[in-house]
Amino acid sequence: GLSKSLGLIEGYGGRGKGGLPATLSPGEEEKAKGPHEKYGYNSYLSEKISLDRTIPDYRPTKCKELKYPKDLPQISIIFIFVNEALSVILRSVHSAVNHTPAHLLKEIILVDDNSDEEELKAPLEEYVNKRYPGLVKVVRNRKREGLIRARIEGWKVASGQITGFFDAHVEFTAGWAEPVLSRIQENRKRVILPSIDNIKQDTFEVQRYENSAHGYSWELWCMYISPPKDWWMTPAMIGCSFVVNRQFFGEIGLLDPGMDVYGGENIELGIKVWLCGGSMEVLPCSRVAHIERKKKPYNNNIGFYTKRNALRVAEVWMDDYKSHVYIAWNLPLENPGIDIGDVSERKALRKNLRCKNFQWYLDHVYPEMRRYNNTVAYGELRNNKVKDVCLDQGPQENHTAILYPCHGWGPQLARYTKEGILHLGALGTTVLLPDTRCLVDNMKSRYPQLLDCDKVKSSLHKRWSFIQVRTFGAELSTAG
Repeated sequence: GLSKSLGLIEGYGGRGKGGLPATLSPGEEEKAKGPHEKYGYNSYLSEKISLDRTIPDYRPTKCKELKYPKDLPQISIIFIFVNEALSVILRSVHSAVNHTPAHLLKEIILVDDNSDEEELKAPLEEYVNKRYPGLVKVVRNRKREGLIRARIEGWKVASGQITGFFDAHVEFTAGWAEPVLSRIQENRKRVILPSIDNIKQDTFEVQRYENSAHGYSWELWCMYISPPKDWWMTPAMIGCSFVVNRQFFGEIGLLDPGMDVYGGENIELGIKVWLCGGSMEVLPCSRVAHIERKKKPYNNNIGFYTKRNALRVAEVWMDDYKSHVYIAWNLPLENPGIDIGDVSERKALRKNLRCKNFQWYLDHVYPEMRRYNNTVAYGELRNNKVKDVCLDQGPQENHTAILYPCHGWGPQLARYTKEGILHLGALGTTVLLPDTRCLVDNMKSRYPQLLDCDKVKSSLHKRWSFIQVRTFGAELSTAG
């Protein structure tokens, strides 16, 4: 068959069937090391696993009893890839075809973000054209655009009423499509996220993840909110899969094309959808399994791109709360040293859509998010007697602040409040998780202690006065 010519396997049996862990012989394991390091998952093992394998059905029992309309809209499934293993891409395609009813699947679009691998060029195209004639389109970016702009390119080509965006290393559960399409058919302004399960990158075993809404930190790193407040409502999305009405997606400005690579676009979409008249939901009755790679394909410096993208989100959508993003990244509000590009078009989009303010979003959509409006100043606390040494939270279990070479990251982020409290460490995220600890004089230790603020009853032990205002001002940024 076609797959054999590529050294791949079709059919429903073999290693890893049913989502069970697959294994290699000792000799095979040695051959697998190089490709595993290259792709961030065990691509050698992937070639031994059928493209058609089934995975466990982790849907809640009642989901299987639900009935859906027969006249659901058609979906265009869009996969983005750059230098992925061919077997993993094709398993994503096979899984989509096998588990999406044919009358609902308009097309599959593969967007190649300028891959270098030869097997992703003619061999990939020849295979999908012969295996799925007329169903699969391949779009090639002439230069590497990054995940965000590559998704926009896929949207431009799509002809289905609904567009689903997925990483090209996923597998679908039976019945995943109907609940998603039904929810969007009821209200075109809903962005729907299938619940995510995990494909282990070393064995390709499929593990069930708990149903969770998706949130984020003030750095705009995404995270699961557990337990979720309402499983069907979510403030933002993890980003590996989402489904949206194609026309509505265009009306709200797609993803921000001024962002680079990826990181932050998932948060921007969540905020924008809620502020501009839509909603975002996670559906436990729709499940997609996803490989969490050990290595990302785009750039080792993804932290920089996420930081830049986060500042674009802050400037356009967060109003006075934009200061929280600058605090979280330990950047001054004025002249942060990062060129975020022109955001005037995004601001105009927000104005034209007559979107709500960010305070409404925090109050009604993400009330769990911690707020730091009492911040007077933030930054590093340096020791002026020793060069390049900063106050650091040190090992978490020791509860003792230490001096450590300055690096400007979370463990050295100091935040001084109107109440005279000095916090040390990365900003907290939600009220469901611990907040940043306070620097405390417990009258016993020779060194300042780091303790939970609420547990320190006496204000005398945790209030700090700074007499040398000039010195303090030089070290910390004002919060505006």
